Amino acid sequence: MGTARGSTAAALAVAAVLASTAGAPAPHHPTPGRLYVAPWGDDRGPGTLDHPFATPARAQRAVRAIAPRMTSDVTVNLRGGTYRLGAPLRLTPADSGRHGHRVVYQAYGYGTAHQEPVTLSGGRPVTGWRADPGRPGVWRADVGSLETRQLYVDGHRAARASLGAPLPGRLTPTATGYTTTSRLPLSWHRPADLEVVYRYDYVEGRCGVRAISASASTPARTTITMDQPCWRLARALYGTAALARTHDVENAPDFLTRAGTWYLDRSRPGHHTLLYRPRAGEDMTRAEAVAPTLQTLLSGTGSSAAHPLHDLTLRGVTFAHATWTAPNGPAGFAAAWSMYMRPGRGGEITALTVPGNVTFRHSDRITLTGNRFVHLGAQGLTLTGTSHTTVTGNDFTDISDGGISLGVLPPATRGTNTGNRVTDNWIHRIGTEYRAASALWNSATQDTLIAHNQVDHVPYTGILSGPSEDLRGLTRRNRILGNRVFATNRLLADGGGIYLRGDQGPSYADGALVARNAVTDSPGAVWNVGIYTDDSSNRITVRDNVVHDYVASIGGCSENWGGRPVRNVRYTANYWDDKVPTWLARRPYLHVQHPPDPGHPLHRPPGLHRHHHRRGPTAAVPQATGPGPALTAGPAGTQRASTRRSQSRWAALADWDRAAWGAKPSKPWKPPGQTWSSAMPPHCQMREA
Repeated sequence: MGTARGSTAAALAVAAVLASTAGAPAPHHPTPGRLYVAPWGDDRGPGTLDHPFATPARAQRAVRAIAPRMTSDVTVNLRGGTYRLGAPLRLTPADSGRHGHRVVYQAYGYGTAHQEPVTLSGGRPVTGWRADPGRPGVWRADVGSLETRQLYVDGHRAARASLGAPLPGRLTPTATGYTTTSRLPLSWHRPADLEVVYRYDYVEGRCGVRAISASASTPARTTITMDQPCWRLARALYGTAALARTHDVENAPDFLTRAGTWYLDRSRPGHHTLLYRPRAGEDMTRAEAVAPTLQTLLSGTGSSAAHPLHDLTLRGVTFAHATWTAPNGPAGFAAAWSMYMRPGRGGEITALTVPGNVTFRHSDRITLTGNRFVHLGAQGLTLTGTSHTTVTGNDFTDISDGGISLGVLPPATRGTNTGNRVTDNWIHRIGTEYRAASALWNSATQDTLIAHNQVDHVPYTGILSGPSEDLRGLTRRNRILGNRVFATNRLLADGGGIYLRGDQGPSYADGALVARNAVTDSPGAVWNVGIYTDDSSNRITVRDNVVHDYVASIGGCSENWGGRPVRNVRYTANYWDDKVPTWLARRPYLHVQHPPDPGHPLHRPPGLHRHHHRRGPTAAVPQATGPGPALTAGPAGTQRASTRRSQSRWAALADWDRAAWGAKPSKPWKPPGQTWSSAMPPHCQMREA
């Protein structure tokens, strides 16, 4: 970790040095084009260095007054400290730069040795802690009508109180929830606050409990009634049989047994109480506790694609302490990837994307550099309908869902997102609450550059490029270059370091290029792929990459049954190890070349091979028709497609033994409600050169 942190810090430093020196300390008199804000300022003042404004919102109003007459960049300098936002900072086209100039919001002294730390916080301090008389070791604080899903104590994310185990007893799913042979749930207080967590391979979801009662017809059983419509959504998405396997139960005062956990008691509307069991050494009379309340810290939104917000820069700012409370509702969080499901028209299911706590929509020429996104309850940064936007040298960490998402995101099926650059960022330890998150998700964009980022220690996929649906004709000329990706799939399987799916362009020249990336050190998942070209992948060049220590290095799933085969993928001059899943038979390498000189810098390390492959459409390997795994493939170097998925990505989760479950082949996801397998599937088809 020391090396990882050092390399990223160096990248951030380089970004700072290359930035404009407009943030250098200014003289103590009014300066054209410069405004100042400070926590100790006064919004009635002139916004000078000596008499700064107190809030960013006041500076925003001043910028709007100046913008029509801009003759140079207008820079808002934020003095060091924490700005607790009472409402989101909402930017519109009126906040744009004009006449070829930009509006800049930055930390005072940005890019110099005198840069001051600045935080825009959507949280409120929690004070007035006292020992709880009924629970030894637990402290309580009155918090009024507070609604939140996160709590931070002395800079650390506290965990919601949880059982730390599945629902007890032998569970039987029903149309309304469960019956169980255990009577333990009858002892839990506030059952309507409970949330059941489901984790299956590449998805994780949550549904709330409505009630728990003794079974009237069978005294030995307990009835657990789940929230609707979440239960219906979960049954459609995951499958009823899979729901018999729960992962955890959260959010009851009875679960406050582990240090560093909390529970929000909402039994008295408007008079909520926060309960917390301190960690060793924490003194709640002195500790700094922050509960996020805002769900958006900053939004930048144009009035339309033709009238965008534009020419705006944010740099040197920490965005912190935002929540997202949609999973608290009766529809819960039936989810896959960074998407959650809601009832749609005609009984269908609509997929929505977890929002960004910082978000831009219909925006052009936005620059975010040298910022930090931390302690956030949704996704860090979301860009939709944005073009020619640069995200560089930022740090994303301790985020409930993903770090960055951009492009055409559900429920949208069209949009223009072109010429964006995501470079030199460090995205790590995200997905802290919603595990099926990708650190970076690029969906249906054109001419996007994703380069020189470091992605590490994430629960699922590192870099995902491709839409959730087959949105053909929207993606072309995207480049994933020189990224360092490691320690992915630490909790969920069937993902990878760099994951692509869908049609990437009309030709190799206009398709995706994945080059010069190092993707390593992720051996823990049951099934993952270093560079994963999955279902419907088309027109991808994979060259000059180093991949090792995944279950498989390179491959994907060719879903011919749904008209979504993997095709037109070229592998050239890559280095990867020869691991293959234990359930695939090994075949000889094809076209393998090793550098002849052991001293050559490209000479393979032990176990690594260089592969020169140019691959176009290929035929599927025949497979057996009976239940169970029946595929063969060569080592990672000869795999054209390899995975564990059987039918649709958004299919319901069940056991691969379809004969045992009585499942039938399903159709592509519109809406989810099919079955796929949580072990080696019989329908995933292998391809070879």
